[in-house]
Amino acid sequence: MTERAREAEAAGVDDIWLNQGLDIDSVTVAALVARAVPRIIVGTAVVPMYPRHPVVLASQAKAAQLAAGGRFALGIGLGHRGQVEDVFGVPFDRPIGHLRDYLRALRSLLDTGTAAVRGATLVADLSGVPAALLRGGVTPRVPLLVAAMGPQALRAAGELADGTLPYLAGPRSLDSLIVPAITAAAEAAGRPAPRIAAGVPASVTSDPQRAREHAFQALGGYARNVSYAAVLEREGISHAADLALVGDEETVAAGIRRYLDAGATDVRVSPAAFATDEERLRTWRLVGELAGSSAVAGG
Repeated sequence: MTERAREAEAAGVDDIWLNQGLDIDSVTVAALVARAVPRIIVGTAVVPMYPRHPVVLASQAKAAQLAAGGRFALGIGLGHRGQVEDVFGVPFDRPIGHLRDYLRALRSLLDTGTAAVRGATLVADLSGVPAALLRGGVTPRVPLLVAAMGPQALRAAGELADGTLPYLAGPRSLDSLIVPAITAAAEAAGRPAPRIAAGVPASVTSDPQRAREHAFQALGGYARNVSYAAVLEREGISHAADLALVGDEETVAAGIRRYLDAGATDVRVSPAAFATDEERLRTWRLVGELAGSSAVAGG
């Protein structure tokens, strides 16, 4: 991951976003990568909330921010019911209420080092802990973003977080739902305009058919997820691979600009359509060029 980050930085990429699987902890990897690659911003997209208590995640995130010298961003999400219940044995109960409780606790913990949340789905109450045992918040504050694509989750993200990290939500979904919903919620709560960092599979390639086939294999499971299925239906497509931006530099750049025109503040280029190292490096070089002239982030 460190070597890939160095390659991305050399290509001019501004941000790298690491996903969270079931093997290696992405917050730890983000801290190590940011420490080794001194210019680039490193974030998580995203850490599932349910098996991680906000007190624990806040401790990790603050350590990562200190290690990164202020270049760490924390992206979190509800995760998927099947994985939460089948792998961890945790009930996927009242997810929007849990998201709100979690965000209230996590934001307070990151900024102040303490929290006093006793919600219907979560308790994170350090009000009785002696002040000498609490180290306070971290500076600069950790940007907190939420993987939100439904109306209720977007409302919670706008009110309680710094933005959203939608993935496989095309320009139509951004323009018709995601951007207006989270922006209105942030405005109503008196918060700054949210960051909307859209994730899209893309590959600069001389073989678009191969890249599309690669994306088809990599993204096949998303249609079975309720949240993603709703987004794909809104886009008028049946498979997530249909959103992949593949072709030469001009074609992919035009596709990325459509996301910005739809209201995205940033575009995160997903590797799902990379079939070869050459395609990866060509794509990163394009992203680096675009980042020099617009708000495009990739990784």
